[in-house]
Parts: sequence; structure tokens; C-alpha cells
Amino acid sequence: MVGVITIIFSISREPQMLLAGISVGPYWIGITRAGVVTANETFWRSLTALSATLWLVMNLPFPQLISLLKRAHIPRLLTEQILLTWRFLFILLDEAVAIRRAQTLRFGYCSLPNGYRSLAMLAGLLFTRVLMRYQQMTTTLDIKLYQGDFHL
Repeated sequence: MVGVITIIFSISREPQMLLAGISVGPYWIGITRAGVVTANETFWRSLTALSATLWLVMNLPFPQLISLLKRAHIPRLLTEQILLTWRFLFILLDEAVAIRRAQTLRFGYCSLPNGYRSLAMLAGLLFTRVLMRYQQMTTTLDIKLYQGDFHL
């Protein structure tokens, strides 16, 4: 969605092409009508894709999604990538919930300054804990003699 903002702006030598703009040396940076139309279309398409993806994730159990991807002849590598991404999203969520719960029990969010400090600590600790979980998963895969293929 952030990319939509960059689509709106254009660089031109002629200010007549811009709806609004500022001069930067011999160039003008501003907003064009075509940029606004393209950004609008891109925004709605990406919002629709995000909504469809969220609906699919919320309503379809993951084993059925894997089965659906196999029946649709989606490449195995892409299916495995989706599986790993799915797994790490839930690892990230579990760790964030556990850290937040611990901080809340220790009054980490009782005031605004404490809340900001706790949030910063959560972000830093979350990164290190997820890396540790990744290392544990890698070790587990090595122990199980992982050869590059998941049994799907």
C-alpha cells in the first residue's frame, strides 16, 4: 500500500503536465492525473487481493490449502515456501503474544512512556526469539535428515 504513494508522484521538466508540484532545479516533482488514476487502480487491486487472501486464510484450513495447491499443480517449491511462511507467521505471533503477556503482567503498559518502552523491547526481543526458534527448527530438520523436500 505504501507503494501507491510513490506512484502518484512524477518528475517532469514541464510544470503544465502536473496538477500540483514543486520546483527542484530544472525539474518539477508533482502529481499527474495519470499517476492518480494508476495509484487509485493499484490501491483497489491490492486491497482486493489482500481481502481475498485474508478470506482464504481465515476460512480454509491449511491442510486443505496445501491439497488445493497440489491439485492446481502449483510448483512444489512455491507450496513449500507458503508452508514455511505460514509456519513462521504463527511462530512470530506466538512469540509476540507471549512477550506482550509477560510485559502486561509486569505493568509494562501502565503508562504511555512505559508502553512505548515496552513496545520497543517487544520488537527487539521478538526478533531475537524468532531467530532462536528458527535455529531450533533448522537443528530439528538437520536431525531428521532433511534433504530439501517437505512431505506435503
